[in-house]
Amino acid sequence: MFRFLIAAAAIALSTGHALANGHGGGDTPPPPKPEATTAPAKVVITKQGPKLVDPKGMTLYYYERDTTGKTSNCNGKCTESWVPLAATADAKAVGDFTVISRNDGSRMWAYRYRPLYTSPADKAPGDANGNATTLQWRIARPGE
Repeated sequence: MFRFLIAAAAIALSTGHALANGHGGGDTPPPPKPEATTAPAKVVITKQGPKLVDPKGMTLYYYERDTTGKTSNCNGKCTESWVPLAATADAKAVGDFTVISRNDGSRMWAYRYRPLYTSPADKAPGDANGNATTLQWRIARPGE
């Protein structure tokens, strides 16, 4: 009886191994999975409709003068009022989010080729004090 259990266990293990690899021979490892890239922002639903927020929940904005999708027109003193959504040196595009280079050599995130910014006027997640339509700053919304 004991020999029967050992033989059954050996067959079960070898069959499971063959099935797991999808074929009967060799120990070829599966191909490496591509690295998952996390989007730099998410969508939240508010009373005013959906909007994009950074990982901390702070409202994201875009500048209407940023039209090329390759550069930011908010540099120097402008970045004191509008903080670019920074991207790491190794950040890669994911979905509708792209990475652009700034005049100072740093990198930032863009959504549908519009650079994204936060506003120091927003003190807590959900605030939208930076929406300045007369100054051509808008809340970033999905699909825009």
